[in-house]
Order: sequence, then structure tokens, then C-alpha cells
Amino acid sequence: MISKETLHTFKSKDRILLHTKEFICLLPHPLLRAYISNYNITFPSKTLMSDSFTIMPCGCATISIEKANNSLYVGLDGPVTLPYLAGKEASQLDMMISIEFRPAGLYAITGISQNQLTNKSFPLDAISPAFTKSIADSIEKSASISDLVSELDTIFITHNHTAYRPELMMALHDIKASTGNISIKQLSENTHYSQRHLSRIFNQFVGTSAKSFSRIIRINSSFRLLKKPHANLAHVSDIAGFHDLSHFIHDFKLVCGVTPQEYCRNMSDFYSNPTRF
Repeated sequence: MISKETLHTFKSKDRILLHTKEFICLLPHPLLRAYISNYNITFPSKTLMSDSFTIMPCGCATISIEKANNSLYVGLDGPVTLPYLAGKEASQLDMMISIEFRPAGLYAITGISQNQLTNKSFPLDAISPAFTKSIADSIEKSASISDLVSELDTIFITHNHTAYRPELMMALHDIKASTGNISIKQLSENTHYSQRHLSRIFNQFVGTSAKSFSRIIRINSSFRLLKKPHANLAHVSDIAGFHDLSHFIHDFKLVCGVTPQEYCRNMSDFYSNPTRF
């Protein structure tokens, strides 16, 4: 099994998104990048992750492998549309590996309607014991980060993929390209499908409505803007496409559970991953 000391041994520089002495964030194999955003391998500590560390809504699912006291747990977090506190539990782990999916990515891997999984967490073997065992076995036998990444790539490449619906792909593209600033009526016109049909496939593939997903994308775009030095809330609100500052603050709190001001004051306590979109 890998150890913290093996983090610096990974040699494929073109796959590294972020690297510190406590974690490494890696791109999956190119064949998987339509479904999976990244592999995140972390050796948590109080300095890395406070008890207040919160996962921000992104509309995406995650498979999490947690090691504590020589015990391994493989869990599934369905698409996240609500913020949830993760720091207190994560900081007690010896190791954590997260396989972070893109929107609708988990459906492509499992074929399970995502609205059944939204904002729910449970053991992965409740869905597929064989799939869970293959992931756990790969972690147990991998002696290096390179070994582990190769094993994970193979598992997900060989797993059957369910094809995306073309109207979903068009709608997702338009939402991302507009950073969420597009109406459901316009999506319907662009894809030549009814609003009701789009709502149905978004709930099935993504786990939330097209309207809610667009709002999440818009708020996630504001995270990047707020991280810039000397960010001005009114300016961020305008660039992110909100009618006015009060509308921005209202939607931000609706999605994130905190105001933009609170987010800015405690930015290191919140996790969002722009590479998912």
C-alpha cells in the first residue's frame, strides 16, 4: 500500500494538477476524462484540513476510499447540491483517495439514475460488491502512486460505460460555456427538446434539474473570481452574470449556506474543484 513518502515519486508531470507534501491531485487516463475529473490522494492533517473544512456544491459525485487504523472503507457520495462538513472526519484518517467525477460522470460508469443518489452517502458495495473489491484490491497491492493510478485507470476503462444522451451533452456544453447564464427556455430551443424532457434527463443523469445545475455552475464560477486579489463583490456579481449584488448574495447563500463575505473571510475552509466543469 502507498505511503505519504511515495507522493514525490510520481513522474508523469503532465498528469499532475496540484502537488504538495501532503496530497497530490492527478488527471485520469485521457479515455476517462469525459467522466472523471481527477484522482485526489491525500494524507490528511489538522494543518491541511480544519474541522470546518466544507465541500461546496458542484453537482458531481465522488468515490472516496478512506484508510484509518488499518481498515479500508470505500464509499460513494452522490451528486452534491448542498454544502457538507467534511473536515472533522477527514482529519482523523490516515489516508484518503477521492475519485471525483464530472457532471453525469457517475451515471456513465454505473447506469444508476443520479436523482436516487443526490446528497446521499453510503458504502459503494451497496451498489456493486465486485466493483468495490477491485478498487480495494488495487489500493492494497499498489506500492507506489504510479502503480495505484495505473490500477485505477484500468478499472474504470474496463468498466462498462453508458453513453451520454446527445441532448444532455448539448445542454451541459451550453450551461458550461455560459457559466450558468442561460435560461431553461434557451436550452430547450438550442437542443430542440422540451423543458420537461430536459428536466427529466438532468435528474436522471446529473441528479438535479437543469435550472439548479445552472445556478451551481454560476456560483462555482464566482469562486474563481472571489479568489483573485482584491476581489470586489459588486464586480464579481456583474462578471458572474447576476442582475445585482443582492441577487448574487441571495443565490450564493442559497447554494453554499454562507454569504460571499463569509466565504471570503474563511476561504481555506471551503473546497471547490473548477476542473470538474
